[in-house]
Amino acid sequence: MEFLKAFLCGGILCAIGQILIDKTKLTPARILTGYVVAGVLLSAIGLYQPIADWGGAGATVPLTGFGYALAKGVEKAVAEKGWLGVLTGGLTATAGGITAAVVFGVLMALIFKAGDKR
Repeated sequence: MEFLKAFLCGGILCAIGQILIDKTKLTPARILTGYVVAGVLLSAIGLYQPIADWGGAGATVPLTGFGYALAKGVEKAVAEKGWLGVLTGGLTATAGGITAAVVFGVLMALIFKAGDKR
């Protein structure tokens, strides 16, 4: 049942993104950024935690989950370090994901030759 919930939650988030791509003039980059901001905002008002509890990886793996992780990191760091945590908490909480993105990006750039798509 856990896998079904994750599939449904992630599928709904992806379907919303696809609808935004098809029905609006928003670029994919703006939609992705909006997903991160939505994750932060939903976490700030306490709505994303129940979604993450129900959907598991279906809620925490997409970009809304990245925003959720940023918000949780800031919340924890502010509780521990005060206002300095606003600047350090998000990066501390998401350092693993950011590092993986950079490392794999560099590896792909070294393995594959970039070129024009024509």
